[in-house]
Amino acid sequence: MASPTIQQLFDLTGKVALVTGGARNLGRDMACALAEAGADVAITGRSLEAAQKTASEIAAETGRKIVGFACDVRYEDQVSALVDAVLAEFGKIDVLVNNAGNVVSTPDNKPLEQRPIEEWNFTIGVNLTGVFLCSKHVVAKAMKPAQGGVIINIGSVAGMVGKDYRVYNGTPMGGVTIDYAAAKGGVINMTREMACWLAQYNIRVNCISPGGFWRVQPEQFVLQYNYLVPMGRMGQDGKEMKGAVVYLASEAASYVTGVNLPVDGGMTAW
Repeated sequence: MASPTIQQLFDLTGKVALVTGGARNLGRDMACALAEAGADVAITGRSLEAAQKTASEIAAETGRKIVGFACDVRYEDQVSALVDAVLAEFGKIDVLVNNAGNVVSTPDNKPLEQRPIEEWNFTIGVNLTGVFLCSKHVVAKAMKPAQGGVIINIGSVAGMVGKDYRVYNGTPMGGVTIDYAAAKGGVINMTREMACWLAQYNIRVNCISPGGFWRVQPEQFVLQYNYLVPMGRMGQDGKEMKGAVVYLASEAASYVTGVNLPVDGGMTAW
């Protein structure tokens, strides 16, 4: 029997992917990439209108079946209902991308010694608990019965190294994100633990940890951030995350599990 070609290894035709937080930014990019590779995709947002609008746009761009759903991943009843709805619509879930998250980083953020517990609970809930809940229900209802699947968690360089707060000097940006760093560090190590447990069910679990992406931030911030990156620039929307998610979702990564892949221009390499 001939070995599969590289095109065949990366082909996701016939697969169904669920991308949480897929209505905008990196989530939209990853949902679009999976669709471009042949998958049908369910995307979520806390706003049903936003999720459905993005789904319509990606469907028009790719010709795939894309459906938007509303879900706040902090709440188990909403996650359970989401997984049921996706299975009713598509019949299966082959790929789960746990992308939904949030970070508040403003000059008004309280430092560690003043941080309200409400802010901590919100950030941990959306960035860490949500990954657990979505994985729990997708594994139980879809992947374990099918004896196979792929989970891709989205971490961050904030979960790998401490922040150099000097990047905010001379800018209106700033704020302490201790809770976000804790959550993303948890996502990265939870990925390893999930990979070890779920391998027996032929479920692969990996993580992608993006660095900073350019979103028209103040010029001074961008210059100072770029100095921290060997490649000398921030990430680009519409490009940098697409290859990573398709690779990890595809048969090209069939022997890859428990990995954290930084997409950060080399920032965490020095």
